[in-house]
Amino acid sequence: MMGALARFTLCIVAFAAATASAEPDPNKVLRYAFEVAESSFDPHKNSDVYSNIVNNAIFDAPLRYDFLARPPKLVPNTLVAMPEVSTDYKTYTLHVKPGIYFADDPAFGGKKRELTAEDYVYSIKRLFDPKLAAPQLAEVEGYVVGSEELMKRVRKANQMDYDTPLEGLKALDRYTLQLKLNESKPNWIYNFADGRVTNAVAREVVEMYKEDIVAHPVGTGPYRLTFWKRSSKMIFEANPNFREEYFHGEPAADDKNGQAILARLKGKRLPMIGRVEVAIIAEQQPRWISFLNREFDLLWLMPEDFGNMATPNRTLAPNLQKAGIVMEQIAGMDMTYIYFNMEDPIVGGYTPEKIALRRAISLGYKTMDEINIIRKGLAVPAHTPFPPNVAGYDTAFRTSANQHDPAKARALLDMYGFIDRDGDGYREMPDGTPLVLRFNSSPSDRDKQIDELLTRSMEDIGLKLTVRKAKWPDLLKESNAGKLMMWQLGATASSPDALSSLQALYGPNAGFKGNRARFKLAAFDQAYEKAEQLPHGPERTKLYQEMARLTVAYAPWKINTHRILTDMWYPYVIGFRRPLIQSQNWWKFVDIDLDIKKQFEGK
Repeated sequence: MMGALARFTLCIVAFAAATASAEPDPNKVLRYAFEVAESSFDPHKNSDVYSNIVNNAIFDAPLRYDFLARPPKLVPNTLVAMPEVSTDYKTYTLHVKPGIYFADDPAFGGKKRELTAEDYVYSIKRLFDPKLAAPQLAEVEGYVVGSEELMKRVRKANQMDYDTPLEGLKALDRYTLQLKLNESKPNWIYNFADGRVTNAVAREVVEMYKEDIVAHPVGTGPYRLTFWKRSSKMIFEANPNFREEYFHGEPAADDKNGQAILARLKGKRLPMIGRVEVAIIAEQQPRWISFLNREFDLLWLMPEDFGNMATPNRTLAPNLQKAGIVMEQIAGMDMTYIYFNMEDPIVGGYTPEKIALRRAISLGYKTMDEINIIRKGLAVPAHTPFPPNVAGYDTAFRTSANQHDPAKARALLDMYGFIDRDGDGYREMPDGTPLVLRFNSSPSDRDKQIDELLTRSMEDIGLKLTVRKAKWPDLLKESNAGKLMMWQLGATASSPDALSSLQALYGPNAGFKGNRARFKLAAFDQAYEKAEQLPHGPERTKLYQEMARLTVAYAPWKINTHRILTDMWYPYVIGFRRPLIQSQNWWKFVDIDLDIKKQFEGK
């Protein structure tokens, strides 16, 4: 009996081991849709959430966020341990895990290509390349030791010499990377989890494909791109070279959802799904109907138009429950805002009358109508230019960011000479020249509603507004070049700290570096520079609040809302939960239960 029991036990152990080390099942396919098209597969060239999601499935940053931890927690990704950080927060030393390989590609000449510290040196150096126009250049220029001298040479020659040593960025040996900063910056560690800054690309691949690198992504991540029809569909398959990695996480003890996912998936080899298909469907109704028709397994970000019908009183509607659909809502670490181009001759500038114009536009906009009518209650008014749940956010802090007072707006305009001189019902500039607000917008149904609301809001205070429609990637390019007067955007935190949002208003970041409003105010910049050298605490929080007040006072942004994000999926999608840092990829942590799917589809 003991012998039989021992053999039985060994069989159980062998079965468990085989299950844990199983390869991704090609029959497991996850299908869902983005509402915005991808902009680039070059991880250092893009700045939008959707491109980051797919790029972070292909490429690897040194760190990532624990999939189950709430609040967000940094953990090693391609490192053997967390970085060694000097007590002054100026030196970061990272040890890359040996045995990590890039996906196979002709650029490697038929050989396996191992990830090394030098790959991270090269990848971070790409941010300095003027031909790339990397949005995250602001994270390294002036901060990495020797970067200012490097950028002087680069700008003079208009090209990057990757073989020139950079004092603050070195590979100490094959697997050891060291980064040195000019000044203390405790928050810099979050860049090691931000693929836009530190995703590893191979130099051979970049040099082989050159400008076409945007269509030939080759990384060490869990998935590789196998099909791409621009702005229409992307297919990703599990990377056969992906390292041996198993599901683990550290949810809080009282996180029932997280604990249930951990119990279900702990120890399974990653990734579990063999194929991910992502469609691009900008319109809300087709995306919603496709999900209900089971053409998709997951509805990433439920269209707000259907909030009253699908989630009345923030609960899943009975008919959807009966269909077996699962729903989760979270308060997103994100925000929506309208930015004004501070260099525009009409809405830009820092003189009292220009500030009054922007303040009047802010006072005239009906944010609560956007929340209640367009977003169906799935948002809350924002008071700060950074989202909830980040370090530095105080739920008790209030500003006048969302005050709606048309009478006050009209009085401000009258006071500074924006009056209707020709009797057509619209105001002119103080010098009598025409005053036309030029708003830009994408062609989605939701944006059409916002266009109409903004137009009506401006008519209420005597301002004429025109709307120009264009596709998201085109607007992004024009925004980078400073060609847009006004544009409404959604922004999601790239780190669990308010500073990642405030950098989009920091003067030296004006332009493609992220400050799309091109806002330059000495008082704001001084507060920002002081805050970035402080660890989290009351002193830094006060500086964040001062920057919030300055943003409301000078109005480079009309701060709008913080969204409540709703996702839905069918019960055979196992382990899904939206990352708090939304640009993080989550595909490798999710499974498809084929037995449940078969039973479900048979109904």
